[in-house]
Amino acid sequence: MNDASLVAPLTPQATAAPGLAGRLRRYLLVLRFALLNVVAFGLLAATWAQGWLDGAASGETLWLSGVIGAVFLYGLALCTLQVVAVNRALDHVRGGHPRPGSTSAEYLHAIHGRPADARVVQAGLLRLRIVHPTAVVRHVASALVFLGLVGTVIGFIVALSGVDPALTGNVDKVAPMVSTLIHGMSIALYTTLFGAVLHVWLMVGYRMLATGCVQLYDATVALGEERVGG
Repeated sequence: MNDASLVAPLTPQATAAPGLAGRLRRYLLVLRFALLNVVAFGLLAATWAQGWLDGAASGETLWLSGVIGAVFLYGLALCTLQVVAVNRALDHVRGGHPRPGSTSAEYLHAIHGRPADARVVQAGLLRLRIVHPTAVVRHVASALVFLGLVGTVIGFIVALSGVDPALTGNVDKVAPMVSTLIHGMSIALYTTLFGAVLHVWLMVGYRMLATGCVQLYDATVALGEERVGG
């Protein structure tokens, strides 16, 4: 038996594996973000199917939850667009060919032939330019908590509006007051929960986006130093 027989021939699957792994790595940020939202929407659908959110689909709770949901979808759309843009820019930089006109390309042009201290300044400006657009997503996520608290206050107002201490001794008047109290508390709890959960959901997406921005920054600076050193 010769030495060549000890080496197994590469199958098409084996030769294709590095290419597949490379493609998955190119779109890793987008894939992770997509997985997050698929799982989150799946959990939301399962919760709705169980009937746990029925109380959020009536009266004042419906329009308050609708406002919170609309703000969340706006933030999620912004986050999605930025994740895709950062992933594409990161792929170009890792390939050594930033897209003309992009932030990375402008940075590489700015540091060409510049001394080390000037490159440090440009690197700081690069970080600001990469991270700044993501602040909108963070602000939208914070607004979800605020809207949830507004719903809490409205719920307490509704709950207390039906309470009249002068009528607590009248049995016939107690039942309507209790009903109004329960309705108000339902508004407060559902809107608080809705705002908090959507805040966490969007913040997880924002953290993924921020991680992608850091990777883009590091890859751009590394590429610049490599070209300067070369």
